Amino acid sequence: QLSGKWFLVGMASRCSYLAEHSHQLEATTVTVTVLDGQSLAVSTFRKLDRMCWEIRQHYLPAQAPGRFLLKGEGDCSKVDVVVGEADPSSFIILYYQKGRSISVKLYGRTSLVSDAVVDKFEQRVRAVGLSEDVTYYFPTYGFCDSADEFHVLDGEL
Repeated sequence: QLSGKWFLVGMASRCSYLAEHSHQLEATTVTVTVLDGQSLAVSTFRKLDRMCWEIRQHYLPAQAPGRFLLKGEGDCSKVDVVVGEADPSSFIILYYQKGRSISVKLYGRTSLVSDAVVDKFEQRVRAVGLSEDVTYYFPTYGFCDSADEFHVLDGEL
């Protein structure tokens, strides 16, 4: 159900990098492939310095349906990924939790989603204690479809 192409529509996070660089947000797409029926191969395409990059990640299945683990280097950098709400034909809301910090991302099957979906996203953002001043919306144009072999990052964020 999660497989296919998604557009990053919005994100809520207290990440200081986002706050400092929010004026430079780039249109971002994600392609999800389900491996072995459980884990997910996730390719994120976005521009960095006007070049298209692909970031490849592997989401491992966690103990419950709709929960995944994104492992980084060492034990401290693991990220829990939880599907908050989804309509696989139109949108998905994901929670990313690392330690005590949490962020919420809204993906759409298209770069524009309905107001009702945005309302759901904003309700979930408030429910985890984040506010609109740490909620960012991404551009709806200028997407990358691919990256050349020299602009692929394998691994974790």
